Amino acid sequence: QVQLVESGGGLVQPGGSLRLSCAASGSIFSSHTMGWYRQAPGEQRELVAGITSGGSTNYADSVKGRFTISRDNAKNMVYLQMNNLKPEDTAVYYCNVEENRWGRLYNYWGQGTQVTVSS
Repeated sequence: QVQLVESGGGLVQPGGSLRLSCAASGSIFSSHTMGWYRQAPGEQRELVAGITSGGSTNYADSVKGRFTISRDNAKNMVYLQMNNLKPEDTAVYYCNVEENRWGRLYNYWGQGTQVTVSS
C-alpha cells in the first residue's frame, strides 16, 4: 500500500506564489507517474501536472508557464511550484501516484490540501 501526504496549501493573494509538497511512503513500483490534480467546487477533478520516473512532464493548458512540477526520486517526493496564482486556481489539490505493474494500473491518492487565491 502506498500512502501520500500533501502539504503547503493555504491562502494567497492573486499574483502570489505557493509551493506544494507530497511525501510518498510504502513500496512503490519502479515504473510510476506522480502528479497533481485539483477539484474546485461544483467541478470535476482535473489533472494539473504529471511527471514520470524519468522526468518527463505534462501540464494542463490553464497552468502552462505558471506551474512547475518536479520530483525527488531518492526522497519519494513530488512538488508543485505555483506562480502568478489566479482566483481560478482556487481548489483542493491532490497528490497522485500511478503504478504500471505488468500492464495493470494502480492509483493512490492523498487527502488533499486547500489552495485559496483571494484578495
